[in-house]
Amino acid sequence: MDQLTGYSAGISILEITYIIASVLFIFGLKMLSHPLTARRGNILAAIGMTAAIVATIIWHEKDGKPIGNIGWIIAAIVIGTIIGWIIAKKVRMTAMPQLVSFFNGMGGAAAALISMMEFPHVSPELIAAQGMSNGHVLAILLGLVIGTVSWAGSMIAYGKLDGWIGDLRIKWMKYVNLSILAFIVAFVVFIMTRDVTSTTGLTPFIYILFGVAVVYGVLFVMPIGGADMPVVISLLNSFTGVAAAMGGFLYNNQAMLTGGILVGSAGTILTILMCRAMNRSLLNVIVGVFGGSSSAAASETGTVREITLSDAAVLLSYSRKVVIVPGYGLAVAQAQHICHELDKLLEEKGVEVKYAIHPVAGRMPGHMNVLLAEADVPYEQLVESDEINPDLPNTDVLVVIGANDVVNPAAEDDPSSPIYGMPIVKARDAKNVIVMKRGMGKGYAAIENMLFFNEKTRMLFGDAKSTLQNLVNEVKNL
Repeated sequence: MDQLTGYSAGISILEITYIIASVLFIFGLKMLSHPLTARRGNILAAIGMTAAIVATIIWHEKDGKPIGNIGWIIAAIVIGTIIGWIIAKKVRMTAMPQLVSFFNGMGGAAAALISMMEFPHVSPELIAAQGMSNGHVLAILLGLVIGTVSWAGSMIAYGKLDGWIGDLRIKWMKYVNLSILAFIVAFVVFIMTRDVTSTTGLTPFIYILFGVAVVYGVLFVMPIGGADMPVVISLLNSFTGVAAAMGGFLYNNQAMLTGGILVGSAGTILTILMCRAMNRSLLNVIVGVFGGSSSAAASETGTVREITLSDAAVLLSYSRKVVIVPGYGLAVAQAQHICHELDKLLEEKGVEVKYAIHPVAGRMPGHMNVLLAEADVPYEQLVESDEINPDLPNTDVLVVIGANDVVNPAAEDDPSSPIYGMPIVKARDAKNVIVMKRGMGKGYAAIENMLFFNEKTRMLFGDAKSTLQNLVNEVKNL
């Protein structure tokens, strides 16, 4: 009786810990919605996960037996923690999207491995009572497929973002992807309708399903490029969350289930919002035809007009309203701190300075927000593009720093453009436009930007960091 009482107490403590961890996940996610509370939100969620892991190691039991191989588990946690810490500390801000893709892929791989390990151990009693068509088997198969697709797709996304994997755009690729997806669904149904007494003889089918899911994950991401990549990262993130939730169902683990559902639902909502921001359909993302060809790029350009540092400094210093549009080039140059120094100098001269943040600026959702928060730019200065656009006709100078596709008028003017219909920062509505670029290179979508040839636009060529530093010096000398 004492042993039974102790077992019940341990289970109660474990379940209570899972509930507390789930609550911490929810509060942590809520706090991530604002830069001022995001750090505390991360800490809260981390505390919840740590509590869930420790409680599982101490109190989780199966058939009255505690968890074994504790030494191996702790060693794996320590090694993983050290590796993750080192990678996160060393990663550059420009490589943050690659880091997100890599870590997300590891989560998908873990979920897939759980399913591969659990399938051979499905209870024969459960199969005898309900057959293969039961929720437990379905959770295993879904976790395997979704987790594998997330892992394979994230690794390809990592390579594409890092520049060593190119796009593979073939007209009939969407039909191939749809065919593979249909085969996966049919194969899952095939496995679940087998008349067997155990899963032992079906184990080879799991490896076949894994292989097909890898192929789909690769081909799903390969055609995607240009300004569409942030949406793919968000979608793959939601896949990993759903796959983790399947593991929560398998183990009746409330913390794992809650965490997976939160990641999956938040990632899905963010994906939908990103699709709306780019005027794309979610179906196109799923079948792998997101993005377009760069062949529709404008063939007619115009005259490029340059501006000197001194003239730019005068124009900015004697303006009433200035809007800065940051892009990936700002991150590459690591110029966010000098950019903030410039906006502080201008504000000291009575200039109102705002930052126009496009939802897909950079290479991942919120990339520019994180970049500018690192430089201690006040959150109040960051304004979403759809909110700042109506005020641009009253803006004296709009400064584009390293952005390209998100200010490209082709999204409004050229129906043949791959970014046509994507909401943009309407830079050409401002009274004056200064574009800081290294040269006349095209953006991530590989199409010409007609803003550079607009009569209001002046180009300020050079590395963003050194150009901004020189501009700061010019403003100080006025």
